[in-house]
Amino acid sequence: MAVVLDRTLIVMPAFNEEESVGDVVREVMSTLPGVHCLVVNDGSTDRTTARARMAGAVVAELPVNLGVGGAMRMGFKYAIAHGFDNVVQIDSDGQHDPRNVLALLERLAHADLVIGARFAGAGEYEARGPRRWAMRLLSFILSRTAKTALTDTTSGFKASGPRAVTLFASHYPAEYLGDTIEALVIASRAGCKIEQVPVAMRVRSGGQPSHNPIRAAAYLGRAFVALCFALIRPSLPLRPRTDGQ
Repeated sequence: MAVVLDRTLIVMPAFNEEESVGDVVREVMSTLPGVHCLVVNDGSTDRTTARARMAGAVVAELPVNLGVGGAMRMGFKYAIAHGFDNVVQIDSDGQHDPRNVLALLERLAHADLVIGARFAGAGEYEARGPRRWAMRLLSFILSRTAKTALTDTTSGFKASGPRAVTLFASHYPAEYLGDTIEALVIASRAGCKIEQVPVAMRVRSGGQPSHNPIRAAAYLGRAFVALCFALIRPSLPLRPRTDGQ
């Protein structure tokens, strides 16, 4: 399948990522010629916006920090407003390799949402302790919900096709872990087909990681609270695009 990159929007949520965001934008645009890149500055207090613009990205600025979910909903709304068919979420810290984007987009020929999975046979990424246990149990439960085998349900490297873009522009969850766990529940219960492709993750190119050993201990409980809320909420219908796409 020939992937048309000019119909794809790369969305990069960024919170105080001045050390890495410029390099990531430049790598994305050099690796994927013709793609459009939107950095959503999620209430940063550093030079994230300036560095992203200097690298060639369009920047949308949120006045306060909403988290990845709020930033991504902005990205989906931007995609609808500007006529993009697909949205690919890439972290602004350099962990996601843009060379894998084409594999995700190719799979959209048969799916509505494609996950770049860290635990599907590529790379050496490994989670430890309570975080690892949570990821495995979440993957088991969400595989049953999505009716397909999923090994990395908390991955932030995802490609959304037109139906998922329309759904997420109005209903992408902003709560903690909602952008991963609840988003998969919303998509699967709305009738979206979800698949995954194996990818290798890289070490952050700058800034501080969002998790440390102390915070990881609380991950298990928070993850399952997020899953419970997602499962008890009513299903949402898939609606056709109204912009002619």
